[in-house]
Amino acid sequence: MSITADLIRGHTDAIILAALMQGDSYGYRINRSMCDLTDGRFELKEATLYTAFRRLEESGYIRSYWGDEATGARRRYYAITPDGRSAYRGMVREWREASELLEKLMRFGSDGDVSGAEQI
Repeated sequence: MSITADLIRGHTDAIILAALMQGDSYGYRINRSMCDLTDGRFELKEATLYTAFRRLEESGYIRSYWGDEATGARRRYYAITPDGRSAYRGMVREWREASELLEKLMRFGSDGDVSGAEQI
């Protein structure tokens, strides 16, 4: 079962910033790490990933630079900025609040056991 894009779509920026909190990286590596971390259940389309990079850079949350690879194609690396770290922390707070609300709403029609929602 794959994770639906609609469920995660609003969190693309936070996911990318989370990856960059671990250190500078480039698009393919970030996408590959997401895929590996989710056992192949989630992967961003290339256009979505690079659109998000552009949006995050325009917001001042990340900066990009060209790597100096001796072999192969040059890679564009991304680094999180101090504003990006702050934005990431805010996104995590928002996600936790939304997660708590969703948890409560999923119990709305049940006896408090979310696992019962699977029977709907």
